[in-house]
Amino acid sequence: MGETEKIETHRIRCVSKLKMFLLAITCAFISKTLSGSYMNSMLTQIERQFNIPTSLVGFINGSFEIGNLFLIIFVSYFGTKFHRPRMIGVGCAVMGLGCFLQSLPHFLMDRYEYESTVVGNLSSNSFLCNENGTQIFRPTEDPSAECVKEVKSLMWVYVLVGNMIRGIGETPIMPLGISYIEDFAKSENSPLYIGFVETGAIIGPLFGLLLASFCANVYVDIGSVNTDELTITPIDTRWVGAWWFGILICAGVNVLTAIPFFFLPKTLAKEGSKDNADIVKNDKEEKQKEVKKENDGITKDFLPFMKSLFCNPVYMLFLLISVVQFNAFINMMFFMPKYVEQQYGKSTSEAIFLIGIYNLPPICIGYLFGGLMMKKFKITVKQAAHIACYLSFIDFLLYFSCFFMVCDNSSVAGITTGYKGMQQDLHIGNAILDDCNMDCNCPTKTWDPVCGSNGLSYMSACLAGCETFVGTGLNMVFHNCSCIQTLGNSSAVLGLCDKGHDCSMMLQYFLILSSISSFIYSLSAIPGYMVLLRCIKPEEKSLGVGLHAFSTRIFAGIPAPIYFGALMDSTCLHWATFKCGESGACRIYESTNFRHLYLGLPAALRGLSYIPAIFILIILRKYRLPGENTTSGTVPAEAKVTGNEGQEMDQTCKILNNNVLNTKM
Repeated sequence: MGETEKIETHRIRCVSKLKMFLLAITCAFISKTLSGSYMNSMLTQIERQFNIPTSLVGFINGSFEIGNLFLIIFVSYFGTKFHRPRMIGVGCAVMGLGCFLQSLPHFLMDRYEYESTVVGNLSSNSFLCNENGTQIFRPTEDPSAECVKEVKSLMWVYVLVGNMIRGIGETPIMPLGISYIEDFAKSENSPLYIGFVETGAIIGPLFGLLLASFCANVYVDIGSVNTDELTITPIDTRWVGAWWFGILICAGVNVLTAIPFFFLPKTLAKEGSKDNADIVKNDKEEKQKEVKKENDGITKDFLPFMKSLFCNPVYMLFLLISVVQFNAFINMMFFMPKYVEQQYGKSTSEAIFLIGIYNLPPICIGYLFGGLMMKKFKITVKQAAHIACYLSFIDFLLYFSCFFMVCDNSSVAGITTGYKGMQQDLHIGNAILDDCNMDCNCPTKTWDPVCGSNGLSYMSACLAGCETFVGTGLNMVFHNCSCIQTLGNSSAVLGLCDKGHDCSMMLQYFLILSSISSFIYSLSAIPGYMVLLRCIKPEEKSLGVGLHAFSTRIFAGIPAPIYFGALMDSTCLHWATFKCGESGACRIYESTNFRHLYLGLPAALRGLSYIPAIFILIILRKYRLPGENTTSGTVPAEAKVTGNEGQEMDQTCKILNNNVLNTKM
C-alpha cells in the first residue's frame, strides 16, 4: 500500500511540475509577443524621435531577426540536449536586457525638439507674415561650429543593438518550450497544453498593442516639459509618444518571466505513462543513454539531415512559399500603422488601437477553428494542402478590395495643391511661394501646418499669409491670412485639415475587410503548416522547423522592412529640415503612390507564391509522405498529434513574423 502511495505521489509531483512549466512558458510567450508587438507598433515614433528615414527604421526592426539568426538553427537542433528550462530562463532575461538597452537613448539624449516656426517671443509676431521682417528659421548650407553641435547623434544604434539582443534572447523560447511539452505530456494532453501556449501568444500582442496605443498618446518628454505649451497633438506627424516607457515595462515583464524557469527540472517522467516505480526508473535510465548517444553523434547527423531536407521537393517548395509570403505579410503588418496614419489621417495611437481591435480577435478565432477542423474531420496532409491553398487564394482575391478603400491626398497649398485649391504636379518644393506670401519672408522648408477656414492646409501660418494671432499653445488662432480666400475674416488653426466623414467611412470598410482577411488567412495557416511538419521525417522535424525559421528571417524578416521602407521614402513629398540643413523624418507622403506600394507590392508577391503552391499540390498526388500509411489514404494516429503540434508552431511563427502582429503587429 505504501509503495502504491509513493508511486502516486511521484506521479502527482511530476504532473504539477509539468503544469508549472506550462504556466511559465505561457507567460514567456505573453512577454515575448508583448515586447515584439509593442516594438513594431513604435516604429513611427522611433523614426520621428531620431529623425531617420523609414529605410533605416526598417533596418532597426530587422535587427531582431539578425539576432535570432545567430542561434535559431543550433538551438533547434542542439537545444534538446541541454537543460531546456534554464536556457529558456536565460533567454527571457536576455530579452529584458535588450529592452532596457533600447530605452537608454531617452535618458542620454536632450529633450525632443520638433520643427516649428513659432519660436522666441510670441508677442513679436516674428513667425507670421511680416514684409519688413527676417527669416527666423533658415537652413544653413555651411554648418558653423554651433550648427555641428546640433547634428543628431547615433543614439538610434542603442535601439538597434538592443533589438538584436532581444532577438538573441527570444530564440530558445519557442522550440525548446514546445519540445519540452511534447516530451513529457500525454499524447492526448499535448494539443490542449499547446492550446494554452497559443492563447498566450495572442494575449501578448493584444496587451502590447494596448500599451503602444497608450504610450503613443503620451508626449515623449512628459514630466520634463509643460505640455500646455505644445503646439502639436498626437495626430501631428511631428508628435513623438513616450515609446521608451512601454519598453521599460516590457523589460521588467521579461525579467520577471525568467525567474520560474531556473527552478524547473531538466527532465520529467512522461505524464501518466508509468505504472510503477521500476518502469519510471528504467525509462529514466534509457532516456539518459539515449541522450548520451545523441550527444556523441550530433555532428554526424547534421549534414545528412540537411541533405535530406534539401532533396525533399515538398519541403523546399514550402520553404519558397513561406519566404515569398512572409515578405508580403511582414511589410503589410510592420507598416500598417503608418499606412492608416497617412491614408486616413489618424494618429499613431488610434491606428495601433484600431488594428489590434479589428485584427487580433479574428486571428485567434481562425487558429482555433483551424485546429478544430483538422481534428474533427481527421483531415489528411494532402487534403490540408488543398484547404490551405484554396483558403489563402480566397483571401488573396478579397485583398484587392482594399484598392478601392482610399482617401485623397491631404490638400496642402504648395505641395499637393496650388494656392487656388487646384491640383498640381507633386514635386517637393513646387510652387511653395505664391503672390499672396511672396513678400512675407517665410521659411519655405519648415513644417508647421495650419488649417485655413477655406478647408485648405498650409505649411505654416506665415505661408498662409497670416498677420495676427490670438491664444497660446494648441488654442492659437491666426487671422488676416491673405492666402486664405473666404468671405469675411480669413483665419487658420494649428494642424492639417481633417479628411472628412467620407474618409472615416473608408477607414471603417478597410478595417472590416482586414478583419475578414485575417480570419481567412489564419484559418488556412494550420493546415498549411501541417504540410511542412508531415513532409519531413520525424527525426528531421526539429532541424526542419529551425531551417524554416532561419530562411524566413534571412530572406524576409531582415531585408523586407529595409527595401520596403526605402520604397516608402521615395513617395515622400516633404522631409523635416533642421537648422543645419540636414533632413529628418518624412512629414507627408503622396498618398496614391504610397497606397500603390503598400498594397501592390504584397499583392504581387502573394500572387507569385501560388506558382510553387500549385507544384506542391501536383507532387503530393504521387509523393508518399514519411510515415504515411501505404494501404490507406488516411494519416495514422501519430500524424494527428503532429498536426496539433504544428498548430502551436504555426501560431508562434506567424506571431514572430507578422505583427499584428499577427504578432509583431
